[in-house]
Amino acid sequence: MVLDPLSWEDAVQRTREALGEHDFGILTEIDVRATFESKLGTDAADAVGDYVILGACNPALASRALPAEPELGALLPCNVVVRRSKNARVTTIEAIDPQTMVELSVSPAVREVADDADARLRKALARIGDAKEISA
Repeated sequence: MVLDPLSWEDAVQRTREALGEHDFGILTEIDVRATFESKLGTDAADAVGDYVILGACNPALASRALPAEPELGALLPCNVVVRRSKNARVTTIEAIDPQTMVELSVSPAVREVADDADARLRKALARIGDAKEISA
C-alpha cells in the first residue's frame, strides 16, 4: 500500500492502530534507519530512509498454527514494513503474505490460519488509507 500525503509519524501510528483493530499485537519494532545510523553511519541511514519493521502477532491464530506445525514459528511474527525513502515523500506499507505458511505445510489447520491471517492483514492495511497498491 502506498500512502500519500500522510506524515511519517501518522503512517506508522495508523499502521499500529489498524493492526490492533484486527487483533494483531506488536511484539517487536525495529527502527532500521536508527540501527543503520548507529552501526553504519549517516550515509547508510540516508540510503534506506525512514524504515520500521513491526513484528505483528495475533495470539489466537498463532495458538492454532503452532500445535499443527511447530516449525512455523520461524515465520512468526508477521512482519509489516513501513518505509519512506529519503527523496520520495510517499510512505509504503507492506506485509509478508501469510499464505507462505501454506507452502510449508499440508495441514488443513495451517491453511485455515493462513486464510484468516491473510484476510485480517488485508483489512488492516486497507483501513490505513486509500490503497493505491497493496503489497501483502
